[in-house]
Amino acid sequence: QVSLVESGGGSVQAGGSLSLSCTASGSRFNIVEMGWYRQARGKQRELVATVASGNANYAESVKGRFTISRDSAKNIAILRMNSLKSEAAAVYYCNARAVELPTARFSDYWGQGTQVTVSS
Repeated sequence: QVSLVESGGGSVQAGGSLSLSCTASGSRFNIVEMGWYRQARGKQRELVATVASGNANYAESVKGRFTISRDSAKNIAILRMNSLKSEAAAVYYCNARAVELPTARFSDYWGQGTQVTVSS
């Protein structure tokens, strides 16, 4: 079982920056991928960025402005968001894809979500 704790959400003016942090904890698992997804009011949850084995993947809408990084030793993923636009306002969810030991079964885990508000 993996628990994810997010922090760093809040309010920012358009054009500003925020960083989100996600810490994974638990026992008998290896995390193979961590990422951030977001869900705006009335919309479906969508991918923002993921990182696995040092390779990052971004939604087209955030490329060049958002950066995801991961400290594998500490199981922490950080999303740095620059030049925020009003459409970035959403609840941001941390995701971790982990393989349980010793069963080698893959599971997806989600954080509780953190609100990001962007004012124009």
